[in-house]
This record gives sequence, structure tokens and C-alpha cells, in this order.
Amino acid sequence: MSATTSPPSTQPRNSRSRVILASLVGTTIEFYDFYVYATAAVLVFPHLFFPSDNETTALLASFATFGAAMLARPVGAIFFGHLGDRLGRKTTLVASLLTMGIATFAIGLLPTHSQIGVWAAVLLLIMRLAQGFALGGEWSGAALVATENAPAGKRAWYGTFPQLGAPIGFIIANMLFYLINHLLADPATPGQPSAAFLEWGWRIPFLFSAVMVVVGLWVRLKLVESHAFEQAKQSGGVKRMPIAEAFKFHWKGLILGTFAMLATYVLFYLMTSYTLTYGTRPTDADVPGAGYTYNAFILMLVFGVVFFGIFTLVSGPLADRFGRRKTLLVVTGAIVLFGLLFVPLLGGGSTPMVMFFLALGFTLMGLTFGPMGAFLPEMFPTNVRYTGSAVAYNVSSILGAALAPIVAVWLWGLADGSPLLVGLYLSGAGLITFVALLLSKETKHVDIDA
Repeated sequence: MSATTSPPSTQPRNSRSRVILASLVGTTIEFYDFYVYATAAVLVFPHLFFPSDNETTALLASFATFGAAMLARPVGAIFFGHLGDRLGRKTTLVASLLTMGIATFAIGLLPTHSQIGVWAAVLLLIMRLAQGFALGGEWSGAALVATENAPAGKRAWYGTFPQLGAPIGFIIANMLFYLINHLLADPATPGQPSAAFLEWGWRIPFLFSAVMVVVGLWVRLKLVESHAFEQAKQSGGVKRMPIAEAFKFHWKGLILGTFAMLATYVLFYLMTSYTLTYGTRPTDADVPGAGYTYNAFILMLVFGVVFFGIFTLVSGPLADRFGRRKTLLVVTGAIVLFGLLFVPLLGGGSTPMVMFFLALGFTLMGLTFGPMGAFLPEMFPTNVRYTGSAVAYNVSSILGAALAPIVAVWLWGLADGSPLLVGLYLSGAGLITFVALLLSKETKHVDIDA
């Protein structure tokens, strides 16, 4: 039975607005929390938690904690995936959101290196691991809420709404940092974080997450479980150990899903963390950058992320019409070519060219990230769908996102400030993803209730 001919009994139990809001609000909060940390990893943490005489060393230490969260994500994927496939999507989504919110709020209260020494970095690492653990269970659950409740023939379109949380979370997090940095700016040090910002201003975005979590919990507590999961329970299809089932019978989907996401993750973190670092590094630094002030470059990034949001939504109808695999193959080929444009566009020194670079990169980001909301869940049956899609998505985060900022900074230094090797790194990741997609099957017509 194809997804386009499901009988009336399998029609969504949740209203369209409830599904869209519940899948969108949670990922917006989760990605907001993640971006708040990513921005602080560039602006704040090298100064307050990893002080060093060498600017690059401090930055690498800060990015190491940023990447450490990716190591915790597969653990969270297994834990929350088990809960999601055993107890249901709703309960698991509430638990992951609470975990993420508490960890982010706690970072806003941490003492710094000047107050407690190395323990400040240790506590920051622990909270960062908790963030990664929570995010390991968030995305898959939100994607399942969207796709398992989608009308016939519109699963990819509905699957873009949890993906849309990424650009929205980015804009909220970075605009909040921008406003705080602007209001606390010191005229004596234009373009640099002020003493007030470094002392207490940076904590506000972390503490503000508590308000957003309350809103997210209110929305998600109103959800009803999908027909797909309820049918699995009633038919005795729920497995005692979903992770064992996934590895034993669906290992190919785990492997292909992991590498299908690789280019998406590498592009994602190069376009956010690396470009922010490169764009705001002085042109006369030991490893030179573009020399923009933080406030100027963050507005440029927000401009680019608007394209991310628009083309995330555009990708859904394309994937529903032409298929997930075909759409992703075309976009991944474009990502490979985009990696060759890092030097003429990002490294060219022209503001219009940098703006075009950001718009193009984030457009590709939306087109590759959007279909994943349907593609990965559709690779697995209902009884291991949460676990399978979560493990594939989050193991890929180690190979892509955890390494991307660190590798990019290393390659950037190796090339004496040129982004050439960073672009080639993205092209290489794109080629790996292209092969994984070639080996994958089209999932457009799979029965989501199976």
C-alpha cells in the first residue's frame, strides 16, 4: 500500500496547525540553544573559559567543546530513540526539550576561568554534552511528528517544518546577541565585545531559553500520538530493544542515512561557525580573516539565513514532486561545485561577493536540509523509525558537524588564511554524500504506517 493511497482510518489524528507548530517550535528552541552556544564559542568562551596567549589555540579549545556535543548526540539518539519507539513520540519530545532547556539555562549561570580556574571549562563541557544528548533525541521526534501526521503526498512538505526551526533559531539567537552586543558596545573598542558584554551580557541569551522552553512544552503537551505508532502498539509491533532491531535488520539504512547527511552537516557548520570566525578575524591576525566587525558580519549572516529558511520550504514540494533521492542528488552535486568557490567569493575581499557567497551557500543548505525531514524517517519502519533516523542523523553529526569547525580552522591556518582547503573539504564531503545517495532507494512512495 503506497503512502498516497492510505485509507481514511490512517488520516492524521492531530490538526494541521498543531502538527506544524509542534514540530517547528521544538526544533526552533533546540537550534536556538545550539546557535547561542556556537556564537558564544566564537565571541565569549575563548576569553572567559579557555584563556591563552595564542588566539588560535583558545579558539580551537572553544570549538573542541562545541564539537564534543556531537559525540553525545548518538548516545542521546539511542536513549531517546528507545523511549520514542517504546513509549511514543510525545513523551520523548517533552523529555528532550526539558533536558536541552535546563542545560542551556545552566550555562548562563556558570562561573568563568578567572573565578574557579579549569573547573569552569569542565562544567561548560558537561553542560555542552547535555545539550548534545538532548539534541540527539529532538530532531528525529520532531520529524516523525511531522511526517507521520502528514496528508497523503505531502510528507516531504510537512517534513520541512521541523527543518525550518534551524534558520529561525539561528536568526533569533544571533539577533539577540547582536542587540545585546550593540547596546553594551564600548566606543573605545569598536567592533569588539565590551567588558560589560563579557562580564554578564553574554549570559542573557542562555537564560532567555527558559522562556522559550515553557512555550515549547505547552505546545507539545497538546499532541496526540500518530496512527502509525498506535497501530504498531496494537499489533504488537513495538520492539523491546529498538536499537538491536535497527542494527540487525536495518544496518544498510543506518549506514546510507549517515553518509547521506554528511555534506549537509559539513555545509551547515562551515556556513555558520567557520564563516563567523573567518569574517570577524582581523586581516592582520596570525591567521588572517576578512576583518569585519562582529555586528556587521552577523547581519550579513542573518541575510544569508533568510535564504536558508525560504529554500528549506521550497525543497519540500520539490521532493514531493520529483522524489527525495533525485532532489538531493542534484543539490549535492551543486554543493560539490560550491566548495570550489570559497576562494573567489569568500576570500575575494569584496562585500558584495561575500554576500553572494552567503546567499548561495545558505540556499543550498535549505535545499539539502529540507528533504531530510522526510527522507531519513522513511528509510525505517515504524517500530524502529525513531531510533533508526535518530542514530543516522546524529552519527553523521560526529563525522560532519563535530569535525567541521576544528578541521576548518586547521585547514585555514595551513593555507595561511586562505579558505581554499576549507572549500575542498566541503567538496570532498559532498562527493561522499553523492555516492551514498546513489546507493540509496527512493522513499517517496513507501508506506509510512509499515
